[in-house]
Amino acid sequence: MAEKNNTQYKQWLPTSAKEVKERGWDELDVILFSGDAYVDHPSFGTSVIGRVLEKEGLKVAIVPQPNWRDDLRDFKKLGQPRLFFGISAGNMDSMVNHYTANRRLRHDDAYTPGGKHGFRPDKPTIVYSQILKKLFPETPILIGGIEASLRRLTHYDYWEDKLCPSILCDSHADLLVYGMGEKPLKEIVRLLKRGVPFYSLTNIPQTSFLANKDEKYASKKQWESLELNSHEDCLSDRKKFAANFRHIEEESNAMQAKKLIQNYKDQQIIVNPPYKVMSEKELDAVFDLPFTRLPHPRYKGKTIPSFDMIKFSVNLHRGCFGGCSFCTISAHQGKFIANRSEKSILKEVEQITKMDGFKGYLSDLGGPSANMYQMKGVDESICKTCKRPSCLHPNVCPNLNTDHKPLLDIYRKADKIPGIKKSFIGSGVRYDLMMHKTKNESTNKSNKEYAVELIKNHVSGRLKVAPEHTSDEVLNVMRKPSFKLFYELKNLFDSINKKEGINQQLIPYFISSHPGSHPADMADLAIKTKELDFKLEQVQDFTPTPMTVATVIYYSGYHPYTLKKVYTAKSKKEKLSQRKFLFWYKREYREAIKNELTMMGKKDMITKLFK
Repeated sequence: MAEKNNTQYKQWLPTSAKEVKERGWDELDVILFSGDAYVDHPSFGTSVIGRVLEKEGLKVAIVPQPNWRDDLRDFKKLGQPRLFFGISAGNMDSMVNHYTANRRLRHDDAYTPGGKHGFRPDKPTIVYSQILKKLFPETPILIGGIEASLRRLTHYDYWEDKLCPSILCDSHADLLVYGMGEKPLKEIVRLLKRGVPFYSLTNIPQTSFLANKDEKYASKKQWESLELNSHEDCLSDRKKFAANFRHIEEESNAMQAKKLIQNYKDQQIIVNPPYKVMSEKELDAVFDLPFTRLPHPRYKGKTIPSFDMIKFSVNLHRGCFGGCSFCTISAHQGKFIANRSEKSILKEVEQITKMDGFKGYLSDLGGPSANMYQMKGVDESICKTCKRPSCLHPNVCPNLNTDHKPLLDIYRKADKIPGIKKSFIGSGVRYDLMMHKTKNESTNKSNKEYAVELIKNHVSGRLKVAPEHTSDEVLNVMRKPSFKLFYELKNLFDSINKKEGINQQLIPYFISSHPGSHPADMADLAIKTKELDFKLEQVQDFTPTPMTVATVIYYSGYHPYTLKKVYTAKSKKEKLSQRKFLFWYKREYREAIKNELTMMGKKDMITKLFK
């Protein structure tokens, strides 16, 4: 029985000294620390990195959710790795994971067994790194994941309400990998195997490090440099902080990006340009790694909510070219789409049909945005010089291929696989992309066919979309399409439902207190959604997160692309004032809304809202 149990554990990367010993290893090459539970699935970043390093021939272990409060035994139990420690805070930014938009502590954590709160600190990247530096000062530390990625330069921390320097400064880590880390990690490993010292890894794309101002370091000759306003300048002048962001966003998503340099005290933060987007072959290779697709057996009998949400889903691509002002996807995954092959996707669907508990229903065939699969510039030479942060705003780029046919083919072929009863699209659909009219009639035909296929066969009773607001002025700040397009979507949705004899709901998402939104805009939102017979459910208050246009506006008061002032609701009173308009239909808000509209001189809106 013991031998069988050992074999079972060997399917996962080891998480304890006992599991390392069972593999017959005397020494580890890399030890990864994660703020998440260990789920060996391609949707969990630390698991992907572990499998990539394993594929490179390294002996890798994972320490999930180490206890940082006790005698630090979790940080010591596997000893010192031969090459480096790797740290990720987890799949989700820890501060968003821990706190609501009102800075109230959440009482659950979807990435922890049982959904329990309290198994990771605030900003685990910093906490874990500082601990490891004290325990093993000679061992290099590599940080990555979304938390580190979005804090690679001066950034605003909403929860502390202050500007913070690069996370490299507080964590004391030796190197930061930003974005999706497979390509830079493979190059790091290649150089370390050749005997290159870790401290000299300064010319690897998609990495960031600290250097003394007078220090000489290796850099690629073809990289142009762009110097940002220093951290100290950002502290003293909010407009300079805002001005920085335009360069950061543009260079993060450029095909021919510059190296960014920012001074901090007597040091410089160096951010090397990103790698080119992963090829289909490279991305397929990642998803073809030997994932068990299951939580580690150490969690036997416990559920991990985030795993339950995605265990019967398939990710088709990475990246998003929507460029929404409040979203961090393009800052981390990039603007250009990295696609899996149809063969790789369908192979994963077949694997899911063999999983315990699968009853024939795929929860999602999607991605960061559900319907960007295989989309890119028709003439990629145009993309090489383009600096637009969004391919969809202020209009759909005429050079963008918006053909949904490859996605249609995936849906239909997946549904024909034995064991599949139905596949749903759980990811957000960009309806402006689906409904865009091009000069290519074949593309227009495919896109209309996609809309019918989606609504008829892939909606689990409710299609969730994100118009986000009704005011064109606010939507322009958000980089979202006019609300007029939502009316067209609703007409299309209703007509397909009627024709097919189905009864489904269209569920719109909205945001309150977004930069640019005034109380009158929220009143307009309430009136327009009432006229459409919506009683809103899917709503949220804007939460500033690092490395987004909206967060820069929230803190600085300036739009980074125009450097003009933009109003933002910031006080608790202002935020609650905006939020209540989303729930105009609730009796407890009626008088407060009437009073506010009267004070605004908008009595006509009272009649429209409560007639």
